[in-house]
Amino acid sequence: MRDVAIIGVSQTKFGELWDKSFRDLIVEAGITAIEDANVEGDELDAMYVGNMSAGLFVKQEHIASLIADHSGLAPIPCARVEAACASGGLALRNGIMAVASGYHDMVISAGVEKMTDVVDPTPAIATASDQEWEAQQGVTFPSLYAMMARRHMYEYGTTREQLAMVSVINHKNGAKNPLAQFPMEISVDAVLNSSIVADPLRLLDCSPVSDGAAAVILCPAEDAKKYTDTPIYVKASAQASGTIALHDRKNLTTIDSTVHASRNAYKMAGLEPKNIDLVEVHDCFSINGLLAVEDLGFVEKGKGGIAIEEGMTEIDGDIPVNPSGGLKARGHPLGATGIAQAAEIVWQLRGEAGKRQVDGAQTGMTHNIGGTGGTAAVHIFSN
Repeated sequence: MRDVAIIGVSQTKFGELWDKSFRDLIVEAGITAIEDANVEGDELDAMYVGNMSAGLFVKQEHIASLIADHSGLAPIPCARVEAACASGGLALRNGIMAVASGYHDMVISAGVEKMTDVVDPTPAIATASDQEWEAQQGVTFPSLYAMMARRHMYEYGTTREQLAMVSVINHKNGAKNPLAQFPMEISVDAVLNSSIVADPLRLLDCSPVSDGAAAVILCPAEDAKKYTDTPIYVKASAQASGTIALHDRKNLTTIDSTVHASRNAYKMAGLEPKNIDLVEVHDCFSINGLLAVEDLGFVEKGKGGIAIEEGMTEIDGDIPVNPSGGLKARGHPLGATGIAQAAEIVWQLRGEAGKRQVDGAQTGMTHNIGGTGGTAAVHIFSN
């Protein structure tokens, strides 16, 4: 197996992008990543694209062919990768494995979602849950995560204010990110007084409906410096599966797929949580930002709320979480999220993150999950 490096990255602006189509977004991200990598399109051997539900959001299937065609990269092979909100993370993992195996030498892994072209995206998003036992009974993702939040509050004394701090910190960071959907700061009071979505979660606990795309260029580590002076190396790529339905879980306060994927990633990289300088976590709801800090091993189970309240996850804290603004402030175009997380880590490790730069960052992690944790992808990178 060969070591793998990232030599180029990109992310479009995330948000309600009415003037850009699905194909516009993915082509923009791909071209920008290719330019960042200092390569030509005809040097690419393959493309993996994460996308959750173009069929439901924009009525377009067979998107691999569409993307290869409209990016001008045909006839290179392009494959769509789907794992709900973890589609981007798995597209990245597929690209890494293709290069590591020697099957391909240069790969583009990308992600895209155009969610605002439907009146109500809720039914499409709900397909990532268990249809028979959850979605068809009227359960939505906010209500699923609300159950997890209530249980965590009951078992560990986590407070409503501590959950709100997850959103507050994300927006504080997102205000420094020009590509974020909501680059503005908010307060704990604003979160607590926003509209109830599913008790105890309120509107400002929830990630938004977003359009956007992101891309990374991968090549063998031994060749990386032919293209860039600042390659970022893949130290670990891990994936784990969990139950799709909440009622099958042993514990509502732990996402087992996150635990298993992260422990495998640490083992692969020869690292421990204390060695990670920053992490981009999948905080589709504030409770998941809190659970991630625990399940990734940064604090003991039940201590996440206290750690967040004490500033541990701030940019200048012990383990900076989501300097990009996370899913809450940067935005959450489902298929693009896992790739955008990787792009943020690359910018951070290159020292190119501007006002949100984490000082001295040398090792970063991404955490991307599908549904309520039925799939988890964890990656570790270093400069």
